[in-house]
Amino acid sequence: MVFSSTIFLFCFLPLFLAVYYLTPLRWRSPVILVFSYLFYGWWKLEFLGLLVGVTAVSYVIGKYLSASADPARRRLLLSVGIVLNLAALVYFKYANFGMQALNDLLGMLHLSAIPFAEIILPIGLSFYIFHAISYLVDLYRKDAEPSRNFVDFASFIALFPHLVAGPVLRFRLLADQFRSRTHSLQLFGQGCLLFMGGFCAKVLVADPIAPVADAAFALNAPSVADAWLGTVAYTLQLFFDFSGYSTMAIGLALMIGFRFPQNFNDPYWSRSITEFWQRWHMSLSGWIRDYVYIPLGGNRKGPIRTYINLGLAMLICGLWHGANWTFIVWGAWHGGVLLIERFLSHRFGPSRFPVAIKWAWTLFLVMLGWVVFRAESMHAAVRMFRGMFGGNGFGLTAPMAWHVSTDRLLMMGVGVVLVLALPWLKTDKARWTKALLIPLFVVAVATLASQKFTPFLYFQF
Repeated sequence: MVFSSTIFLFCFLPLFLAVYYLTPLRWRSPVILVFSYLFYGWWKLEFLGLLVGVTAVSYVIGKYLSASADPARRRLLLSVGIVLNLAALVYFKYANFGMQALNDLLGMLHLSAIPFAEIILPIGLSFYIFHAISYLVDLYRKDAEPSRNFVDFASFIALFPHLVAGPVLRFRLLADQFRSRTHSLQLFGQGCLLFMGGFCAKVLVADPIAPVADAAFALNAPSVADAWLGTVAYTLQLFFDFSGYSTMAIGLALMIGFRFPQNFNDPYWSRSITEFWQRWHMSLSGWIRDYVYIPLGGNRKGPIRTYINLGLAMLICGLWHGANWTFIVWGAWHGGVLLIERFLSHRFGPSRFPVAIKWAWTLFLVMLGWVVFRAESMHAAVRMFRGMFGGNGFGLTAPMAWHVSTDRLLMMGVGVVLVLALPWLKTDKARWTKALLIPLFVVAVATLASQKFTPFLYFQF
């Protein structure tokens, strides 16, 4: 089940809200848990067992960890908890990739490939594994109190607004909210507006321009026009799809009194890759910083070690997104640029280039990264790069032109305008724009009813 579906809009959400608000306060966590399991199990019921298993194991280990005063025992329990969670992640997410890489190596050595059955990736696995690990690490560091009961912890892990595609949350940020949170018509109304805004971003902007990106990345020899049009389309699609989901999740949580942290802050206005990662998927970048970069030593062990830690953190960030060389290269790309920016900043001080140049250069680097991120393989990414830089001619080719309709170009233009206008749209001067959300939402719902199913892009991670 996804937010942008008729079954969610007209059945699941109204039923959940009705039951939730008719239930006494002390029984609302069980209501959240039951409906969250229903939301998750709607996709594949058999993977609900994995979610419950990860939750139960992490809760039990966390309980013993928090109760122990022996440092060695605490380290052992933390290690066991992390290893078990990562084992589930590695098996379901990376086993296929590992076996394929091994068979590729065997093929190079002219040896027979090892047959293996494809393993299906459970939706949202990367997110709820990270939630469980952060819980155990926070207990070990004594940054959080253990959950008061299993239901609250299970509800945190399975909370359906963030379950399958984030934001990446920490239990210590929501623990108090499970004990007590504010419900009001004002907060509910704010949540509705956020949900509608994210829904419109997904259905009215991201989905209509997706065919342009898909067509460009499917070409064997894209021209300059093909490749750049597809790259711009994907740059817009990914932002409005993922930020749209995050906004919907934040809005849904607010409807029931939970306050989620912001996940996007106008990332395409960044003037460096360092700033980009302070604005893009902020919950993930914060998680990587707190649970990978800092434990590796952060910037506390000299410049060389800092560069190594930063590079490793970005490689892990890339690998977290998927079991493919493209994600590893994408992580290395961003890590390499971050290292260069840090070196230049420490050596020469802040950049003196005009703001417009820094913004354009950063967006260019981000878009090059998105090509690798979107491509099905490095070979496909190289094809796109060859096209972008004139290797296959310049004009729009016939296969691409067939997918570039007037309405899709119009929505790409709308997407560009929205990206540029987002900082202004958040100010009080743009308060009147909220009145447009209701009619736009109606249009989006009507559009949804007439189009094929389009899952959120980050569901694959």
